[in-house]
Amino acid sequence: MSDSRARYLRLVEELGQHDRRYYVEMAPVVSDAAYDELYRTVKDIEAAHPDWIVAESPTQRVAPAPVSEFPKVVRDQPMLSLDNTYNREELSAFCDRVARGLDAPAAAFAVEPKIDGISVELSYRDGRFTLGATRGDGRVGENITANLRTLRSLPLLLSEAVTITVRGEVFMLKGDFGAMNAERAAAGEEIWKNPRNATGGSLKLLDARECARRPLQVLLYELVDGERFRARHSESLKWLRTLGLPVSPDVTIVTGTDALTGLVESWAEKRHSLPYEADGLVIKVDDFAERRVLGATAKFPRWAIAYKFPALRAETRLRGIEVNVGRTGAVTPVAMLDPVELSGTTVRRASLFNWDEVRRLDVRVGDLVVVEKAGEIIPQVIEVIVKARTGTEPPIEEPTACPSCASPLVRRSGEVVLRCQNRSCPEQRWKAIQFFCARGALNIEGIGEVLAEELVRKGLVTDPADIFDLTMERLTPEDDDAGAVRVERMARKSAENLIAAIARAREQATLSRLLIGLGIPHVGVVAARAIATRFGTLDALCDASAAARRENIAAIDGVGPVIADALTSYLSDETNVRLLGRLRERGVSPKEPAPRAAGAGPLAGKRVCVTGKLSHPRSEIQREIEEAGGQFVTSVGKNTDILVAGADVGKSKLDSARKLGTRVMDEDTLARLLSGDE
Repeated sequence: MSDSRARYLRLVEELGQHDRRYYVEMAPVVSDAAYDELYRTVKDIEAAHPDWIVAESPTQRVAPAPVSEFPKVVRDQPMLSLDNTYNREELSAFCDRVARGLDAPAAAFAVEPKIDGISVELSYRDGRFTLGATRGDGRVGENITANLRTLRSLPLLLSEAVTITVRGEVFMLKGDFGAMNAERAAAGEEIWKNPRNATGGSLKLLDARECARRPLQVLLYELVDGERFRARHSESLKWLRTLGLPVSPDVTIVTGTDALTGLVESWAEKRHSLPYEADGLVIKVDDFAERRVLGATAKFPRWAIAYKFPALRAETRLRGIEVNVGRTGAVTPVAMLDPVELSGTTVRRASLFNWDEVRRLDVRVGDLVVVEKAGEIIPQVIEVIVKARTGTEPPIEEPTACPSCASPLVRRSGEVVLRCQNRSCPEQRWKAIQFFCARGALNIEGIGEVLAEELVRKGLVTDPADIFDLTMERLTPEDDDAGAVRVERMARKSAENLIAAIARAREQATLSRLLIGLGIPHVGVVAARAIATRFGTLDALCDASAAARRENIAAIDGVGPVIADALTSYLSDETNVRLLGRLRERGVSPKEPAPRAAGAGPLAGKRVCVTGKLSHPRSEIQREIEEAGGQFVTSVGKNTDILVAGADVGKSKLDSARKLGTRVMDEDTLARLLSGDE
């Protein structure tokens, strides 16, 4: 290596150290002018020697051009949600569960503020930042590496050449959020509602250059597979800090229920002094070995919980009640309100949960009511200001008939919810169809709320199986016969796209997605994947005896008897059996891809980069690469094994691949490699 290039690499490393001291440690050792001069020197060297440029150079934080879409990232270890607790009693119950699970009198807990931001997962390979993804549904997120590289607080190169995966929260400081809103208002632009929405929108920008203009920060809260590196979570955070990664300074270790409760209560006022929005505290068992013993349910880790701060409240006027019919037949009251600002959003509707709650509150039309966000998400009416009444407010009567189909409403034994039991109820039907077609289920693009309702209203669809009978002729009849069924606003091109989406769903749907789409009680995303992996195919699930099916499901780790009973009951119902039979007759009999063994597949251990215009969506190619055991990367480096080049490829990646000896292939060669013919 020449002395000049060695000097360039030293300057890049020095800039990285200055970024760390300024953005992470908040203790800069050089002036802004000195930093800018150093930056210009590096930029000049790179202009003269473009082949010297390294990915960790601060000049490379911003991608030169926008992307067309965010590829999907499938993670081995899902990002589970946290169960919530709202009071001292629930917190004590959590501590008791942990103690029983460990058969120990007390555990040590790590406690830190729960930042109200956007969760991300970051991967470093040999100390270099290689991949950043959103949480998504926990298992599948979106690749936003280019946008995350623009965060000055996130190092591109660690102080050690380690390969790790970390998780954290991206957010805006309160001061930065206010300043940006002031700028937007001055420019005549719409102001942002709250820092979290502004952060989420920024990370979704397809042009990283625009994202770089947003004042985003990141703090890391978890080292994935932390037990491989340290014995305790708190020790792993200290180690991450030595690597140059930004970690919250407000992590406290306490032991036992009393100490934990006292610490939580001390945050009641202290939360307001934080420079960012926090909606609660995250409480985790500190010892990694103890976490392993406690394990997780289908949704939540048993070793962690989120304590939510009391929600902010607002007063407004209740103007009426909307009676809502859900896809399961639950008939619930929804309060229609005068618009009011609450936790950064405009609230016009709020939940009243059920008719018992209406009676308990004695809420009436015209009442002044108190509204808050349950868990900072769902607006709910929690109080009526009785002294503000004029005496003219009429009471709210509980309905006796379904507003959609006029069927009598009933309460099942042990339930508080009022329910319509008519399976032909139009509102239940179209909401079930909408749910079946949603992105997290069969992902039939085009069938949203409006079209689902119209398809049911026109009699074209009565259950999910009917979707697969839709044709161009049925959606857009060409004759003017008075009896022809026409779908409003359905142009021919829209109909063609919908038919294509239905065909893709028939061919590509997995068993877990079908189970989710059927809306089986208690069967969520995690449980559906576990059940689908156990049975493999819809045929195997349907054809198993009830006893064998229940035994198999109940034995799945994290699923248990409640979900087993729910699925067994669903598959024993004749109406559901007929529906599944009709789906299978129409070619909807999906399989669940078998988890690939570590190190298996034609691309096992290979790092693959894709560039240029391709005949298939990039997200689909990424999925194929990962299912073949490969790792999808977004740039060509010394560890990249394959560059797949499509049409209109830029020179930079091809030149880098040739210099580094990376194998370059076209899309057809990749297809042959994936099929084992290459």
